Amino acid sequence: MNRKQARLSALQYHIERLRRRLAILDKRSDRYSWVRLALFLAGFALSVLLFFLLRWWAGLLCLALTLIVFNIVAYYHRQIDRSIARHKTLLHIKMTQVARITLDWSAIPPVEAGGTRPEHPFETDLDITGERSLHQLLNSAVSREGSQRLRTWLLTTTPDLASMRQRQALIQELAPMNLFRDKLLLVSILSSRSLAAQWEGRKLITWLDEHTTRSLLPTLLIASAIALLTPVLLLLSQFAGFPQYWMLSLVLAAGFFFVRRKDTKELFEDAYELQMTFGQLSRILEYLEKYPYGTHQHVKKLCEPFFQDREHSPSRLLKHVERLVIAASLGKNPLLLLIINVLVPWDFYIAHRLNYYKAQIATRLPVWLDVWFELEALTSLAGFAYLNPEYVLPTVMAAEEQTEQPLFRACELGHPLIPESQKVSNDFTFQHVGEVMIITGSNMAGKSTFLRTLGINLCLVYAGGPVCASAFQCALFRIFTCIKVSDSVTGGYSYFYAEVKRLKALLDELKQGAGFPLFFLIDEIFKGTNNRERLIGSRSYLRALVGQNCVGAVSTHDLELVRLADTLPAITNYHFREEVIDGQMVFDYILRPGPCPTTNALKIMRLEGLPVEVEQSLI
Repeated sequence: MNRKQARLSALQYHIERLRRRLAILDKRSDRYSWVRLALFLAGFALSVLLFFLLRWWAGLLCLALTLIVFNIVAYYHRQIDRSIARHKTLLHIKMTQVARITLDWSAIPPVEAGGTRPEHPFETDLDITGERSLHQLLNSAVSREGSQRLRTWLLTTTPDLASMRQRQALIQELAPMNLFRDKLLLVSILSSRSLAAQWEGRKLITWLDEHTTRSLLPTLLIASAIALLTPVLLLLSQFAGFPQYWMLSLVLAAGFFFVRRKDTKELFEDAYELQMTFGQLSRILEYLEKYPYGTHQHVKKLCEPFFQDREHSPSRLLKHVERLVIAASLGKNPLLLLIINVLVPWDFYIAHRLNYYKAQIATRLPVWLDVWFELEALTSLAGFAYLNPEYVLPTVMAAEEQTEQPLFRACELGHPLIPESQKVSNDFTFQHVGEVMIITGSNMAGKSTFLRTLGINLCLVYAGGPVCASAFQCALFRIFTCIKVSDSVTGGYSYFYAEVKRLKALLDELKQGAGFPLFFLIDEIFKGTNNRERLIGSRSYLRALVGQNCVGAVSTHDLELVRLADTLPAITNYHFREEVIDGQMVFDYILRPGPCPTTNALKIMRLEGLPVEVEQSLI
């Protein structure tokens, strides 16, 4: 049993345990429901009987005891229901992990569509975003921003070596921390209150920015002075024969309160909104604040903003806001509110303190959210590494480290979006800048898939994640592809013209000259035109690429094109081949050196029953 299969078996065993536990909890919850119903009916009936047949106070006492016992039972019932919710969420998490291993796309949560960009150098061609994409396979973020950050890493066009190595160090620590990652995801989903909803942190920051309030300190000082005046005048009237001016000060306090109450009313409404919205986030932040990071130094350093300032930690600030919101709830009783505020400046004090803590949260929340978004993107990549233990973290070389090392070398390189049972791995190397590889082979032999395999693994490298290989090292490249070219009815483009525009964009990118070498991948070059012009155009285009600040691979059906290797040493030929066994086409998808010795177009036509003239086939 290989490591991935062992991991899959462990997950399936965990799923069965969760299902058994859920069955027990569901039965227990049902029993509590019946107990609550029986308790309510029996207690109410007994209370009525005692009230009318014995003593009225006996009936009321029995009703009170019934309510007390009923609430105790309800409390334990709620605990069981919360446990059921946690187990169901954890079951969903584990089943999704199994789906990610087995590539069961129907069970992998879709990523909210952000729209693919055809003009991007490789987004569409390499299946980075959209349905059944690399982003969907990796993404476990609950927040929209965490998902977008992962997407940005996968689509980077200017890889940064320092950021890449920092992410690799974090992923190395996070990959074995599966309990930490599962608990963080569990808390995040429960906090968002939906398995499908995406939490948007930026909305909270925008709300805080838009709902700024001016300082209430001057108002609080004036109200305090008026409130202090009342007992002073009362004492003077009682012990110094002073007139009863304290009544006027009460009227003044009441008048000041009504005039300036609008200053606090909006703030209290903001506070209720803040408590509800921030409360959803608080469980996530508190989990990250209180987690014992131990020897996981890189993760601990990343999460420092949650616990380095204990006085202004998420849990402390939230508790302060909760207490103040409870205190502000006195406003729901107008008479009590008036009496208290005439005696002391209660509302103005509470509003002033809420203003203070709201400012503290507004200052720190962007940092907390940024770390959480970063952590969500990192745990997506770390979960991918954990679920695919045979994948490796690549070695990425800086310019000064590339002395005698190959520019690109991969051993047992495979495509991460192909199931294990169908995946075929190949070794491949680029030694120097300026090299171009021409791949020939029959239809369906694996040329296009191999090009995408090269590109998609490079995207994983530059995102900081593991790659589908047993060993992988490369330099920093800019990636540009021309694989899924399509015509445009609305734009008025034919397929050939769309391909020409894409290839021109590739040359423009190459001519920029600055920065890293260009890593290009071109599938079926100029297949939108006739044989003669395709051959002339392809030769000219490849001559323009050879020896430039680039490396790349081009697939073609034109066997004449492979002769370029005879005159241009920087061009190397590789091919895929097939066999016909018992009337069936058989492909091994193994990359071999040299031009392809066979073709299969006519074979496929014959196998599918199409007419093929022997004379023409021999021409």
